[in-house]
This record gives sequence, C-alpha cells and structure tokens, in this order.
Amino acid sequence: MYASAQNATGHPTSEPVFIARGLRKVYVMGEVRVEALRGVDFELYEGEFIVLLGPSGSGKSTLLNILGGLDVPTSGSVVYKDHNLTAAGEAALTQYRRSHVGFVFQFYNLIPSLTARENVALVTELTPGSMTPEDALGLVGLSPRLDHFPAQLSGGEQQRVAIARAIAKRPDVLLCDEPTGALDITTGAVVLDAITRVNRDLGTATVVITHNAAIAGLADRVVRLADGHVVSVERNTTKLTVGELQW
Repeated sequence: MYASAQNATGHPTSEPVFIARGLRKVYVMGEVRVEALRGVDFELYEGEFIVLLGPSGSGKSTLLNILGGLDVPTSGSVVYKDHNLTAAGEAALTQYRRSHVGFVFQFYNLIPSLTARENVALVTELTPGSMTPEDALGLVGLSPRLDHFPAQLSGGEQQRVAIARAIAKRPDVLLCDEPTGALDITTGAVVLDAITRVNRDLGTATVVITHNAAIAGLADRVVRLADGHVVSVERNTTKLTVGELQW
C-alpha cells in the first residue's frame, strides 16, 4: 500500500512506478504544428493517487497516453519501473498495456450485447492471475447488477463496469481520463468513490485527469498543467473523502 511517509525532498518513501523526464510531444498536421508537451517531468509512486488539473489543450491527455503506452513522445524519456518505454517497440508496448495498465475513459466503451459480467470477463480471460469478474464488480459496488446489459444500467453504473474491467487484471497503474466528465455530480461522486476504493484497497497507483478542481482534494499530489508545461505540483497534507468534497 501507499507509504505516506516522505523523505527530505517531500516525495513518498515508496518506489517510483514512473519517472518521466523532458517529455515533448509535437503533432504535425499539414502546415499546422502543435506542441502538446513542452519538456514535462513527472513521477508517480507506488500506491499514490495523483490528480492532473488543467484546461483543455494543456497536455493532460497526451501525458496520460504516453504513460499508458498509447502514444510515444517526440523526445524525452519514460521509465516504468525498470522498463524504458521510449525505447520499446510496438509489441513490447502492447504487452505493457495488457499486463500493467488499466484505462478508464470518459466514455465507457462497453459492448452492448454483453452483460456487465461478460464485459469484465473479456479482460480476465486474457490475463493470467486476474480477479474473477464477480470480485471486480463487487469492488465497485455492482454485485447486484452482474447480469444486466449496458442499456439496463445508468451512466454511473456503466462507468463502474468500465472501472471493474480496468482493474480486474490487477494492474499496477490505473489511468483515468475525465472519468466523471459525462456524469452529474451525484453520479460522479459514486464513480470517484469506486476509484478511490481501488487505490486504497488494492494499492493501485492512480492518475485521474479532471477539469474539476474540487476533485483535487482526493489526491496525494495535485499536478497542474498549462500550455504543455507542469506549472505546479502540490501535496495535500490531508486527503479528503469523496463525501467531504465541496463541489
């Protein structure tokens, strides 16, 4: 689990999961050149909960996609434990994503013709050592809804199925891109509670992208981005529960 003790630099005493240095990402579309990241340094430690804040276009999703092996930087380096992701080929990145990372996006990407249990089983059947779908769905409070199809579930319930699918393979890292962006406040709070429970109970290092500054209270550290730069990193001396957030 996450070690709250810190060393003299203010970092956790646990081991880093990610160390990223000097990340730059440039997208070129015809004559248009977009610098999404402009020299970003970033660390994530075992069991840590980080909230990434920033306006649209600040580079949050690009950073998350690079950490998750969905994209590669134009320059700079990303090391996951002892694996240099920036030197990895596509086959190695695919294996990395399959074995070590869980993704949760704003839209649920569930298969409509499969039940909640069957949507989660798509992952558990491919990954040795996974939880059962029943255990994963129980962790996010959906044990009564195992055999319901997505159309029979609310938006918040569908997102919790997506979280169960992401964590069923017991990933070291959970990367969440605007997981409450399509939800109202009440439903979003239920989803955030599920994510924080995964972080607390499984010790899964977690990064959550959000536009909602209120969610920052849940984090161990809050990283703010603007215009492709990290503009501040703040540590919460006291973490709030979802019920204590001021929306």
